[in-house]
Amino acid sequence: MGNIKKLAQFLQKKSIRAETIPDYEKIVVLGVSNKLGITTTDHKKSKDLSKYQLIEESDFAYNPYRINVGFIGLVSDGIRGLVSPAYVVFSTNSKLLTQLLLDFLKSREGLFQIGKYARGTVRKALRFEDLCQIEMPIPSLKIQHNILKKKLSIQSEVKILEDEITSQQILLKKLRQAILQEAIEGKLTVDWRKQNPEVEPASKLLSRIQAEKEHLIKAKKIKKQKPLPLITAEEVPFELPKGWAWCRLGKLLTKMSTGPFGSMLHKSDYVPNGIPLINPTNIRGNSIYPDQKMMIDENTKQRLSKYVLNKGTIVIARRGDLSKCAIIGDKENGWLCGTGSFFLQLSNHLNKKYFIRVFTSSYFQKLLVGNSIGQTMSNLNQKILNEALYALPPFAEQKAIVTKVEKLLTVCDQLEQQINSSQVHTEQLMQSVLKEAFQQTDKQH
Repeated sequence: MGNIKKLAQFLQKKSIRAETIPDYEKIVVLGVSNKLGITTTDHKKSKDLSKYQLIEESDFAYNPYRINVGFIGLVSDGIRGLVSPAYVVFSTNSKLLTQLLLDFLKSREGLFQIGKYARGTVRKALRFEDLCQIEMPIPSLKIQHNILKKKLSIQSEVKILEDEITSQQILLKKLRQAILQEAIEGKLTVDWRKQNPEVEPASKLLSRIQAEKEHLIKAKKIKKQKPLPLITAEEVPFELPKGWAWCRLGKLLTKMSTGPFGSMLHKSDYVPNGIPLINPTNIRGNSIYPDQKMMIDENTKQRLSKYVLNKGTIVIARRGDLSKCAIIGDKENGWLCGTGSFFLQLSNHLNKKYFIRVFTSSYFQKLLVGNSIGQTMSNLNQKILNEALYALPPFAEQKAIVTKVEKLLTVCDQLEQQINSSQVHTEQLMQSVLKEAFQQTDKQH
């Protein structure tokens, strides 16, 4: 393409120190976000702003260590502020439209070239001199304006698509929760109950669970539990089918433990290729994903042996997103509970997959969040969990519910894949518009 040019011809580096500006302490401090561009910063600013740099409308600012993931912004009209001296600030001359350059640097081709010219081994950085080496298709100003005009005409179409995708995502989330709610109210298994009228009721199941716990107490494997509050009529949120029963969650647990205190684990305990910790951040979609940066050796595992997890144990989040929970399988057997998690042992007379569905339902989550402590982040304690109201079906029906729910959620997963495909298509649309515009205008040029 004949109009490929190095950016060096069009850029000027700027470095106006705050100390050269009267009353610079009164100027707002800004930062760079990969989604919002130039924005007020949430990061702690220096007490001494004298070395900060001035940015004004039509200036660019970027983080040299994070521009490879889109941390570059263009200052909007009427905006004036200060940015960290660690940022690179520059402007363009009159031969290159600023918005066109920003779009290019955030495009696939732009990011590819940023990666190509960035320097360093462990942590690459793109200095201004490196930025100037990047090559970009730069046609005449008239054609540049035509490209932006075409982009703006497509943006309205993209916005409509994005709004539609957002609506679909919201509806899908509501559909998933509606399925879980109907499951724990017994509405998904009405026909199943008609076909299985002689199933042992949940009241008998509770008796067998209590007998199991008394046996474990006698064997000194668990401690005797303090009496739980009686369930009042005012607490019951909805009516259950015949054969079901309301109970406190503590009635169904043979063990509940909090993960180790933060003082028990230090950064110095972490080793590569060790035994993984399970914190809430490791739980996604009821599955567990280990973090290579948070693993321990065998000695630390032995020291914290009371927090070692066995197959069948359920791990749940203790703070933050309280819907995070997962069942320990063969792969995770022997891993360690992290400081931000609880681990629970359910009675052998319960279906663990049904527990997961109850736990992640909107009813149960509202219950936990409503009773949680903490102003900025939801926090659970053992009392809240023990006293949580649980809808218990007969044992055989628990399995039937799980089968039905998994079938319905599979359909939801398929819908989600379609929505994600639409989202990818929408994201690619703007990329292709600019690419196509450059190619067409280059031929005209």
